[in-house]
Amino acid sequence: ARADEATGGRHKTTARWTVQAVKQVSRWLETMAFTVVGDGAYACVALAHACSANRATLVSRLRLDARLFGLPETPPPGRRGRKPKKGIRLPSLKTLLDRPGEPWRDTEVAWYGGERKAVRLLSGVALWHTPGEDPVRLRWVLVVDPTGETRPQAFFATDTEWAPERIVEVFVLRWSVEVTFEESRRHLGVETQRQWSNLAIARTTPALMGLFSLVCLMASRLVENGTLPVRQAAWYPKTDATFSDVLVFVRRAIWARKYFVSSQSGGERLELSPRDCEALLNQLAATA
Repeated sequence: ARADEATGGRHKTTARWTVQAVKQVSRWLETMAFTVVGDGAYACVALAHACSANRATLVSRLRLDARLFGLPETPPPGRRGRKPKKGIRLPSLKTLLDRPGEPWRDTEVAWYGGERKAVRLLSGVALWHTPGEDPVRLRWVLVVDPTGETRPQAFFATDTEWAPERIVEVFVLRWSVEVTFEESRRHLGVETQRQWSNLAIARTTPALMGLFSLVCLMASRLVENGTLPVRQAAWYPKTDATFSDVLVFVRRAIWARKYFVSSQSGGERLELSPRDCEALLNQLAATA
């Protein structure tokens, strides 16, 4: 907001930008339905309405104290006046955690890290309302970890036909997108590049995101007949490769192919030229 005020531009919140993106994607896809997944910053009634009006299903977090209402009752025939938009106020999701008699269901869902996690689910259909907006119909899901390792969470989908398990699993899929952006920022410089024009920034960002995919594809091809080494540290043991491991693996393969060419048996001896040696030392010094 401060940057827009300084430049005299009209400020648009993240939710408003997302509404605009949903409308644009809907025009591109013509008749195809799609899903929009976001964290709590995208949990707003205005965005939910925009998704419902443009063949999109919004999946996001829901506050445990969200204002939920029942469906409005059908007015009797001949009754004048405005029809009600919502029914009675429902108990908050937070109060349902300890209320006896609720139909909790024990099941397993696909969780973070590619694991299956045992959870307890409680779900229902309600109208979500915030002042100044028409209520929107959604399916909410309350998730409780029986082991107590994670705190209770609530999610929702604007498509009330979705199964509760699907809502949770689709939201979990969002984490891979978060990791991609974090790794791209840390190792490739996305959102930290310093150009002087908006056009240069608009060109650089998709190029760097494409580089992320290219590195992963190269690593996948290189490990077809082997394994990708995972770097370990005494204070940080890990079993799965991260993007930093993938980047080091691909960089090493490129350097080995370019600079360290083994001499063939009985053939002419190959040496590293001074020019290649200087280039290698410069790259090593820059990445150390």
